[in-house]
Amino acid sequence: MSKIKIVIDGMEVYADENKTIMEAAEESDIYIPHLCHHPDLHDVGGCRLCVVEIQGTDEAQTACTTKVEEGMIVKTKSEKLDKMRRLSMELMLANHVDDCTTCPKYLKCELQSLIQYLGVSTSRLRRTLNAVIVDTENPLIVRDLNRCVACGRCVRVCRDVRGVGILGFDKNEEERTYVGVKDNLSLENANCRFCGACVEVCPTGALQDKKGLFKEGNREEVLIPCKHECPAEINVPKYVRFIKEGNFEEAAAVIREKAPFPKSLGLVCMRFCESACRRKDINGAVSIRDLKRFAAESDSYKWKEKSFKKENTNRKIAVIGSGPAGLTAAYYLAKLGHAVDVHEKLPVAGGMLSAGIPDYRLPKEVVDSEIDIIRDAGVNIITGSKIESIKALKDKQYDVVLIAVGTDKGVRIPIPGSDLKDVYVNIDFLRRDLINMDIDMKKSVVVLGGGNVAFDCARSAKRLGCEKVSVVCLEAADNMTASSEELEEAKDEGIQIYNSRNFVKIEECEGNVSGIVCQEVEDFYFDENRKLILNIKENSEHLISGEMIIFATGQRADLTAFGEIELSQRGLVKVDEGYKTNVDGIFAVGDAVTGTASVIQAIAGARKAAASIDIYLGGDGVIEEKLSSEQPLNPEIGMEEGFAKRECSHYKCVSVDKRIDNFDLMTVGLDERTAKCEASRCLQCDLRPQLKKSKFWTEYKVK
Repeated sequence: MSKIKIVIDGMEVYADENKTIMEAAEESDIYIPHLCHHPDLHDVGGCRLCVVEIQGTDEAQTACTTKVEEGMIVKTKSEKLDKMRRLSMELMLANHVDDCTTCPKYLKCELQSLIQYLGVSTSRLRRTLNAVIVDTENPLIVRDLNRCVACGRCVRVCRDVRGVGILGFDKNEEERTYVGVKDNLSLENANCRFCGACVEVCPTGALQDKKGLFKEGNREEVLIPCKHECPAEINVPKYVRFIKEGNFEEAAAVIREKAPFPKSLGLVCMRFCESACRRKDINGAVSIRDLKRFAAESDSYKWKEKSFKKENTNRKIAVIGSGPAGLTAAYYLAKLGHAVDVHEKLPVAGGMLSAGIPDYRLPKEVVDSEIDIIRDAGVNIITGSKIESIKALKDKQYDVVLIAVGTDKGVRIPIPGSDLKDVYVNIDFLRRDLINMDIDMKKSVVVLGGGNVAFDCARSAKRLGCEKVSVVCLEAADNMTASSEELEEAKDEGIQIYNSRNFVKIEECEGNVSGIVCQEVEDFYFDENRKLILNIKENSEHLISGEMIIFATGQRADLTAFGEIELSQRGLVKVDEGYKTNVDGIFAVGDAVTGTASVIQAIAGARKAAASIDIYLGGDGVIEEKLSSEQPLNPEIGMEEGFAKRECSHYKCVSVDKRIDNFDLMTVGLDERTAKCEASRCLQCDLRPQLKKSKFWTEYKVK
C-alpha cells in the first residue's frame, strides 16, 4: 500500500492512505489529546478531545475519524483547539466524582493525566453529579458509574472485539447518558464472559478489577493468573484451549514444554493454578489439574520430533537423588549434551513420586513411564547408590555435582514415649516395603500431623486393615495444610480428625502404645524467634487411643554426607541465585534447598538449576523448547447463554467400598466430552494482554 505525506505541526509524516490523522500521528509518536480513542477499537470521535485544524477547512475535525490525504497540513495546537478541548473535558467532568485519591486508578488514570495536560478545572461549570451506589455485586468486576465519562470504550470492546455485546448506552430519568448492562441485568445474568476487556480499556476508574484479583507485577504475566502462579510457568490457557478444540496431542505438548512429569502432575499437583483461576469467584475454578491429566493420558508423543538434543559436550555431571527435582535437572542437562549419572539410594527411581505418594493417588507405573522418557534422553540412573562423601563423588571425574536429595527423613517430636515400639515416622511408614521395614499393623492407629503426608499415612493404614484411624493436629479445621480433597476423601473413608491439639506424651501400657495424650489448643502463634507459643485450654488433657503412632509432623533433608556444604539457619543447603553452593562445582536444588515443597515447585527449580549448570560448564543455558504448534488467538469469543452458570467437572473417586481395601488408583479422570466441556469454562484470560495498552501523553516523543 502506498504511503502519502502529510504535515503535522510542521513535521513531515508518512502514512498509509487508509489511516486516520490520529493513527498517522501515533505511528510517528506525536501526541494528540484523546480519550474515547483506543488503538484496538474503531473510532467514533465522541470525546471531541482530538480536534485538529486542517488547512483549507473551516471547521475543526476529529483526528480519530478523519482520513489522511496527500499534502494535508494539520495543526494540533491553537487557542481555539485548547478552548474546544477544555470545554469537552469540563462537560465530562461535570458528571464525574471530584475525589480521585480514593480511586484504585489514582495516578494511573488516563482521565487524570488529560486533566493535567489540558489544565482543566471544573470550577466554571455547575456540577450535575448525582451519586450512584458503586456496584460490587458482580463477580470479578466493580462498576462505579460515578467515575464513568461515557467514552464508550467498554461498549465497543465488548461488542466489536469480543462479540458479546452486553454493554450499551442508556439514559436515566434525567435523560443523562450512562453505560448500562443489557436489560439492566447483573453481568452474570446478562451472559458476561468476564474476559476483563472492558476493564482493560476503561480510561477511568469506572470499571475496576475487584481488589486482590491480580498481583502486582509485569502486566503480560499477572493478567494470566493461572500461568503466573504456576511455578513452572506452564501456558495453562493454551493447553486448555487446545483441549476445548479437541486437539489433545497439542495440549500434551504444551505441558511438556515446561515439565517432564505431566502424568504425575495430573494426579498430584498442588493446583496453584486453580487457586489463582479467576473463574473460582464465579462458580468454581476450572479443573485445570484434571485437564492436565486428560491431556497427558492422550499424549501420542509426537512432540518428541520437535524436542532439542545438543551435541555431546564431554562434560560429566552427577545428580544425587532421583526425585522430581533431580530427574528434571538431569533430563535437561542430558538434552544440553552433558553426560549425566543420577545416584539414587533406594532400589527404585522417582524419589517421593515412587517412594512416598501411595499408589492409590499415584501408581508406580505412571511414574515409571515418565522416567523411561528421561532415560531415553540419555540420563543414566543408578539405583541402590547411596553417596557417603560428596568429595569422593566429585573426584570421580565429575565436572559438576548436583545435590537433589529432597527431604526424606521424618521428624520424630521428642515427647515422652516417642521411642516406643510401634511408633513410626511418616516417610519410613510410606516406603516400608522398599526399606524392608517389618511393621506389625494394629487395629487402631493415630497419625500426628495435618498435612497431605499425614493423610497419606492415615489412608494407607486404613487400606492395610486398620479399623480405627485418627489424625490429630495442632491446626484448627479451617487452617489445615492438607488439601480439601484429602480431607473430604479421608472423612468418607471413616478417618477421624482431631483439630487444635497439642501433643503431651505417648501413653504406654506394659511397654505397648495405648494412645496419645493431648491438650486442647485455644490458639497459637510464632514469636519473633520463630518459637511456637501455645494457649492451652485449662483442664483439657485427654487421651486419644491407638495401638500405633505415626509422626507426620514434618520432614527434613539427610545431609550427613555433605559436611563441607554450607547450610542455612533452617538446616537446608545454602545456594545463590544460580543454585551454586559454597563449594565450586557443587550445586543444589529441590527440597534440600527450599524445604518440603510440591512436585511442580521442584520441577520449576530444577529447570533453573539445569540452565545455571550449563552456563557454568560453558553453555548458553537455554532449555526452552517449542513442542506445540502456534495457536492463533481469536479475540471474538462471542455470546454464550448461561456461561457463568456452567457447572464444574472434575475427577471422580471410586466408591469407598471399592477402594478402602486396596491401593488401586482411586480416581477416574475426565472423558473426552467432559474434558472439552470443562475446558470451555475457561475465561481465556490470555486474551486480555493482547489488547494494546494506551499510552499516556508523557510517553510520547512529541507532545
